[in-house]
Amino acid sequence: MAEWLAEMGTFLLQTTLVMLAAGLLVLLVPRGKESNEHGLKLHVESLNDQRRARNRRLRVTTTAQGARKKLVKAFRHEEKARQKAAKKDKSEAQNAQQKVWVLDFHGDIKASQAEQFAQEVSAVIEVASTDNEVIVRLESAGGLVHAYGLAAAQLDRLREAGLTTTVCIDKVAASGGYMMACTASHIKAAPFAVIGSIGVVAQVPNIHRLLKRNDIDVELLTAGKYKRTLTVLGENTQEGREKFIDDLENTHHLFKTYVAKHRPDMDIEKLATGEIWYGSEALEQKLVDSVGTSEAYLVERIAQAQVYRVKLEPPKTISRKVGLAISAGVEHAMVKALGVIDAAGWQRR
Repeated sequence: MAEWLAEMGTFLLQTTLVMLAAGLLVLLVPRGKESNEHGLKLHVESLNDQRRARNRRLRVTTTAQGARKKLVKAFRHEEKARQKAAKKDKSEAQNAQQKVWVLDFHGDIKASQAEQFAQEVSAVIEVASTDNEVIVRLESAGGLVHAYGLAAAQLDRLREAGLTTTVCIDKVAASGGYMMACTASHIKAAPFAVIGSIGVVAQVPNIHRLLKRNDIDVELLTAGKYKRTLTVLGENTQEGREKFIDDLENTHHLFKTYVAKHRPDMDIEKLATGEIWYGSEALEQKLVDSVGTSEAYLVERIAQAQVYRVKLEPPKTISRKVGLAISAGVEHAMVKALGVIDAAGWQRR
């Protein structure tokens, strides 16, 4: 027990120091160029070139030292020949080879990345031809209905543009995340990825009785019978609860209709219960089309086509670097704290 208290004390001290340092750094960072930080810069990376470079690096590293120089020289000749051939056949060979565009979406409860994702989708639509494929590596446990409705609409734009869309799910695409995934031409999920949760949930705390016990009145004034159905501070009525539930049911109906439209082979009434399935189970239920990881699929496509990763990123300014460093420090401290608490729980058993 004493050791646990000592570790927790150390953790609290570290956390306090991190927060103090964060405050000082925020004050010290110059703000004169803040107006230039809002522009997003487009990064396009050839995954074929990345894979080729890694392959060569591994081969050089694992080759006997005496033979490395010869191998590097061979790589240089190979690269020159490849570039020469590409330059010669630029108008034919390169344009003839199929292109694959890779986008990433990591969703939080507000689908904060939706605006950036929309711009990335627009960039791809402007240059892609109808024989191209768009791979979206998706990870989201869902969130606000309107936010994920907007994010899903961006994937709909890809289909409307005539592009084949493959959504790869390595960890989770549930609720709003699955709303996005279901728009794809093909859904590929890792064996233990969490899929589904086609349902709607709402939770509203109410402290009216606490306020009443302390003689505190709250007046809620509305114009419109159902402007506010349930409240946090006021007294909730049965009529208000019933209307709130009706609204939830209506949202659920819209969710089911949307999924059924994009996945007509699913038994939507059976599957829209809010339950989740793992990847291999989801395949049996026709929630997904195949089982596999995004990395394995990308390796397969790199062997067949030119694969490009597209991402919009803010410029790497000093304030952004400081912010990322602070965020990483706080996250590390929290993870360590959870580890300490968990370990202490095991020790006490």
